[in-house]
Amino acid sequence: MPGENAEAVVSSWAGHHTDILRFATAGSVDDGKSTLIGRLLFDSKAIFEDQLAAVERTSRARGEEYTNLALLTDGLRAEREQGITIDVAYRYFATPRRKFIIADTPGHIQYTRNMVTGASTADLAIVLVDARNGLTEQSRRHAFLATLLRVPHLVLAVNKMDLVGYDPEVFERIAEEFSSFATKLEIADLTFIPISALHGDNVVQRSANMSWYDGPSLLHHLEHVHIASDRNLIDVRFPVQYVIRPHQATDPKLHDYRGYAGQVAGGVIKPGDEVMHLPSGFTTTVKRIDTAHGPVEEAFPPMSVTLVLGDDIDISRGDMICRPHNQPSATQDVEAMVCWMSESRRLSARDRLIVKHTTRTAKAIVRDLHYRLDVNSLHRHEGASDLSLNEIGRVTLRLTHPLFCDPYTRNRQTGGLILVDEATGATVGAGMIAEKG
Repeated sequence: MPGENAEAVVSSWAGHHTDILRFATAGSVDDGKSTLIGRLLFDSKAIFEDQLAAVERTSRARGEEYTNLALLTDGLRAEREQGITIDVAYRYFATPRRKFIIADTPGHIQYTRNMVTGASTADLAIVLVDARNGLTEQSRRHAFLATLLRVPHLVLAVNKMDLVGYDPEVFERIAEEFSSFATKLEIADLTFIPISALHGDNVVQRSANMSWYDGPSLLHHLEHVHIASDRNLIDVRFPVQYVIRPHQATDPKLHDYRGYAGQVAGGVIKPGDEVMHLPSGFTTTVKRIDTAHGPVEEAFPPMSVTLVLGDDIDISRGDMICRPHNQPSATQDVEAMVCWMSESRRLSARDRLIVKHTTRTAKAIVRDLHYRLDVNSLHRHEGASDLSLNEIGRVTLRLTHPLFCDPYTRNRQTGGLILVDEATGATVGAGMIAEKG
């Protein structure tokens, strides 16, 4: 999926800690996303004094009577001047309980691709709604995109409660309306929280102004939401990223070392397990699991490890290690929901592209464009001839060699792919592999 450079930053920042919550924020323009993130950073003591001083100065220069915490996150000058968020910005903060990675995504419909980028790796999505306006078309679109991307946890944060007098009936009405819309979507875990990002009500601390609300504050929910079981721990999937052959003559142990490095995309792997290599179909056993911190007794998503196997098999980048009786599909015909991200070209039948899937790369042709999806009404336009920027549709791709894949609903790692322009090397789309049929 997209956002590979950001992923590298995230990986280095995260180190070897596993309790990290990635969450994406979405909402219409002026619903208060940037203020909410600024409030989270400010109240959890995650900003420096000079940052705060700079924000206070800018707030005064703009004639604002309060410290505008939204300025903490709207880092681009163009954004600050317009007072809007126009790109995905990644923020990092931590509390004693957990580390957090925030993908702050813009609200405009023309930035659907940015929302897809930010939410594609998120464990949780916060959809902000302005209490005065209630649910809008954009609120529904953001919720739909979050469920399309299989974000396991969704929070509807009803913001600006201070502007409706902290009225519980306003909150209840929005929650009921959204609950009825949510029945059309597949939402595994849905939480409603009334907040005021500007004043900090129910953001980090429980609000004295909303004694009628007996749920947790937003940060408390983020700290305690259970994400360990969200990853697929049943189907073993290990896409090989790199073959490690040190050939160090000075160290006899390393002279014959052959390890297969990669990130566990599914299942739990232990020494002694029987595994199968694809595409060869040969089976062997896991001899040892190495990490940067030494050998481990088990590996699970999203750990990056090196597998040492019991037999010499010809394995290279792009190959897959799985269980003998639980294999991904090996197919050259892939059906996927695609979000088109290119401004310079459209996606049509017979187009040629490069597909990147886990660690494997293949050339592809678009065999069919089945329909374009209206993300606001969920209506399918069966007669669509192409997809333009930010549009989503279902396509069939024919590949030059097979992908080892699962449906996106089963595994977001082995079910996600990106589409690349052959000529320019630019990412032009992101895809979610669909169930057959």
